[in-house]
Amino acid sequence: MPSAKFVVESKIQDTFRTAKVKGMFDINMDVVKKEFDVHIPIETDDWNIGLIVGSSGSGKTTIAKKMFKDFLLFDGFKWSNVAVIDDFNKSLTPKQITEALSKVGFSSPPDWLKPFSVLSNGQKMRAELARLILESEKAVIYDEFTSVVDRKVAKIGSAAIQKFVRKNNKQFIAVSCHFDIAEWLEPDWMFNVDDMSFARGSERRPNINVNVRKAKRKEWRLFKDFHYLSANHNDAAHSYVAEIDNEPVAWCSFLHFPHPKLKNMKRIHRIVVRPDYQGIGVGTKLMECLGDYYLKKGFKIGLVTSTPALIRPLSLKKEWVMTRKPSRLSNTAKSGVLAGSTSDARLTASFRYVGTGEKFPTIKANAA
Repeated sequence: MPSAKFVVESKIQDTFRTAKVKGMFDINMDVVKKEFDVHIPIETDDWNIGLIVGSSGSGKTTIAKKMFKDFLLFDGFKWSNVAVIDDFNKSLTPKQITEALSKVGFSSPPDWLKPFSVLSNGQKMRAELARLILESEKAVIYDEFTSVVDRKVAKIGSAAIQKFVRKNNKQFIAVSCHFDIAEWLEPDWMFNVDDMSFARGSERRPNINVNVRKAKRKEWRLFKDFHYLSANHNDAAHSYVAEIDNEPVAWCSFLHFPHPKLKNMKRIHRIVVRPDYQGIGVGTKLMECLGDYYLKKGFKIGLVTSTPALIRPLSLKKEWVMTRKPSRLSNTAKSGVLAGSTSDARLTASFRYVGTGEKFPTIKANAA
């Protein structure tokens, strides 16, 4: 491994139809052969992601199986008709499962409670990757990678998945007939079966141009089904939309926060990223863009959230300060909570967006 010459043979069955085809096209053979001379020189390299790519029928899967015999060739899980999270290995905790789903860009808690069969193709791909990385002890070959999703979902999904694979320090080989994912998957190496060429680390993800504008109230309908808690939206909130290629992909809205100890405070009311664009940081960038906008106007910015897709990443960023670790709000801490809030009934964390790194006072809360 991983350089080899080999021949794949298929014996032609002697039937009426095969005889007719051989006669029609003057084929004089009893065995169909295809020779391969493959060089993938990575024996001494440290790598996480490889890509074997080529046109349909070029021998991609054959090469993957021959060259990486110790890898698991993944061709799908058998999913039952229960909630997606209940199909994961019983030894995994809910926290491990939900964090993995969030990291591959499937961060919609209501959809975690649905059976696999009713998910979108993009969500299915991400759920399978999360389960595969968590449950497989072997390095993985993923055959027909992104073959059943549209190209936009394939690119965004590839960007989210590669981060998760590297975070877990796994080895993952994608086998695909689609060349357009290469710069989004950012492989450490790529083998092109069409011309038998090998390249190391030659692809890097293109920049994503995002436009931010004020939202129209009616546009909330594009996002409401994907909010992890509620489809309701306060009409008093100031709302904004992020667009990619003129398509609305993320929503962020702000409300005035009447906390007695904090003046000029704005609270993030709703932050939603549509499923096809989750996992590439659009939501965080949108919050920070608008956070800078409000900071310049003299406002302070707060966020209360219970979703692991935000808590862990924001806790690692210097632009955000966690003012309350995941806990349930105490009675003394609820004075600034808007009427109708249910955040006291679940674990939430509080953050302040600081931009410059300024420290702010902590809001006390009971430990969980």
